[in-house]
Amino acid sequence: MDTATAPPSLNPTLAKLREAWNTRRPDYAQRMDDLARLRAAFKQRLSSLIDAMSADFGRRSAHESRLTDGMTVLHEIDLVRSNLRRWMRPRARQADWIFLPASAEIRYQALGVVGIIAPWNYPVNLALIPLVSAIGAGNHVMLKPSEFTPRTSQVLAELLAEVFPSDRVATVLGDAGVAAEFAALPFDHLLFTGSTPVGRKVMAAAAPNLTPVTLELGGKSPAILAPGYPIAVAAARIASGKLLNAGQTCIAPDYVLLRPQERAPFIAAFRDYVTRHYPNLRESSDYTSIINARQYTRLQALVDEAARRGAQVLTLPDAAAHDIDARVFAPTLVLDAPDDCRLMQDEIFGPILPIVTVESVDAAIAYVNARPRPLALYHFDNDRGRTRHVLDSCVAGGVSVNDCIYHNAQSELPFGGVGPSGMGHYHGHHGFLTFSKQLPVFRQTRWTSLSLLRPPYRGLADFITRFLTR
Repeated sequence: MDTATAPPSLNPTLAKLREAWNTRRPDYAQRMDDLARLRAAFKQRLSSLIDAMSADFGRRSAHESRLTDGMTVLHEIDLVRSNLRRWMRPRARQADWIFLPASAEIRYQALGVVGIIAPWNYPVNLALIPLVSAIGAGNHVMLKPSEFTPRTSQVLAELLAEVFPSDRVATVLGDAGVAAEFAALPFDHLLFTGSTPVGRKVMAAAAPNLTPVTLELGGKSPAILAPGYPIAVAAARIASGKLLNAGQTCIAPDYVLLRPQERAPFIAAFRDYVTRHYPNLRESSDYTSIINARQYTRLQALVDEAARRGAQVLTLPDAAAHDIDARVFAPTLVLDAPDDCRLMQDEIFGPILPIVTVESVDAAIAYVNARPRPLALYHFDNDRGRTRHVLDSCVAGGVSVNDCIYHNAQSELPFGGVGPSGMGHYHGHHGFLTFSKQLPVFRQTRWTSLSLLRPPYRGLADFITRFLTR
């Protein structure tokens, strides 16, 4: 496989992939074989990938890595292999009656060469799941893993080199400059996962080539706690979603909206969750470190600014749980943060949870709708009518009701954002469709009624045109 660090030009790599794809486009048998070999090699190297992720983070929960970066990839491969023949089959469509007896169908064509730019927070999952979709759809792939997880990226490159020839999948290693060159290549489709500001740059880089893009971004995903829902249950589920990967998750709940009288019980329940699930948090192997010093400093600056401006900061279980040297950022609740501080404007991407008090669910809806559309929305409510009202009133990339995160794990649901939180979808069949051209095909018969609609438009032709526009 071609792997490179800061290459002078990525065009030769792309040309090699495209020439090979034009010469021999992967058929069903090739795709199935590729995915089977990828599964076997991935399972064999999973422990090495988990160790590499832990080394890149400084400390990362091995169990969370196994679930979020291991199980998810294996499940996606199995899902694609189980359904691929059905997905590839042309779908008959009804021709409009005025064109009968003609017929119509949709065929699913591979696009060509797909570019994938993966982030650092789930460096295996977010590199390989879109790759699995692209391979299943019959494409060749050029992958740019994150430079912030160099050990994981290197193991990924070695894994893919073992499975694929260099003209079918190429991994490119390098820094932000390499990523910028990568985004400007004339791919047949480009998928980027990362922050909204970088997503704007990726879209701008792709625009001159009119490269179609799927952008999986982020934003501030709210959790709305409705009256009557058990506060202890909501707090535990929100904490579970927030503290997964130490909050370094694009769909982590970013802030909580609840009524003033629910704030104290929520804080107590959240504290109880932290105490029970992360005893000796500072040393706990189940609690992940922040990826690097830059991100740690950014998180601390968000909290410090909010505190300077009057917010109350609660560190759980206490301030001693922080460890700047090991980049352990303890769970932190922030109360009464000003709306215009950075904590309330920027995606947090860490274990900090602002709590915002509102008087009602309608007030919570208004608060959410006054801000950019989020990647995820979480609503905790046992009133189905009120839940329908929230779903009808808010626009978000995806929703979990009475839990967090798990809509992302459903095979039959598309994953993707809306507006500032992204565009396009993938996962399962939706990934196959994203990386395919849905080719419409119209088949004419030996005799066609359209022969009656030809010049000169007199008599029957005149009558038919008038009839069709009546």
